[in-house]
Amino acid sequence: MTEKKKALKLPEAGGWQDKAAPWLALAGGVLTTIGFLLTFLYAPLVNGAAVDGVEMIGGQMVSNMLLLSQKIFYFHMPVAITSFVALAFTAYYGIRFLMTKEKRFDTCGKIATEIALVFILCTMFSGEMWERFEWGVWWTWEPRLTTYFILMLLVIAYFILRNAIDDPERRATYASVFGIIAFVDAPICFMITRLIPSGVHPTIFRTDSGLSPDMLLPLLVSMFGMFMIAFALYRFRFRQVRLSERVEAIKEALED
Repeated sequence: MTEKKKALKLPEAGGWQDKAAPWLALAGGVLTTIGFLLTFLYAPLVNGAAVDGVEMIGGQMVSNMLLLSQKIFYFHMPVAITSFVALAFTAYYGIRFLMTKEKRFDTCGKIATEIALVFILCTMFSGEMWERFEWGVWWTWEPRLTTYFILMLLVIAYFILRNAIDDPERRATYASVFGIIAFVDAPICFMITRLIPSGVHPTIFRTDSGLSPDMLLPLLVSMFGMFMIAFALYRFRFRQVRLSERVEAIKEALED
């Protein structure tokens, strides 16, 4: 009877989500590839902009290389939005854990934060490349760059906090609270260009649409592809962690 009870307490693993994950990863890869192809073959360099050599556009000397560097935007923005979505799930699972104290919600929150960190690093890397082409520097303390840099530090601090606490319940509780706090910076990053207007980061999602249809299409295709890839990575990692937890639970049951 005891063995049955312990078996029932084994962490769940598998499910239709895990079966769908490889197909979602494949679909996400296809959509992302299509989005990138549309970026270079369909979307214009810049709305209405085409230069022969070097010309003055909007008070700035613009070359074909500078216009081409704008293509980074079609990768940069989807990974940034995906990082925000992943952090939203970090906060959601953090709240669920604080309400229920169920370990699986802490596991889900940790994995969501891991996925968020992957896309945050992709955002920072692509942003640095774009910044180097656009402004000729590797970094500037522009409002959105600064708030997003703080977000990256908060996510890194989340994992430092987890590793610093040995007690599982205290670790999960503190990490859940910290994950919720870290997420608060995500909407600030998104809204900062509305609060502090900046020519560096224009407002894209607005009522009059900041992009023409031929620029918006590849952006949205790439974004949905990134969402699928992120979910697939989450499920791959979730399955790995839950299987490890099942093995540990079986070991503890055998020792008892």
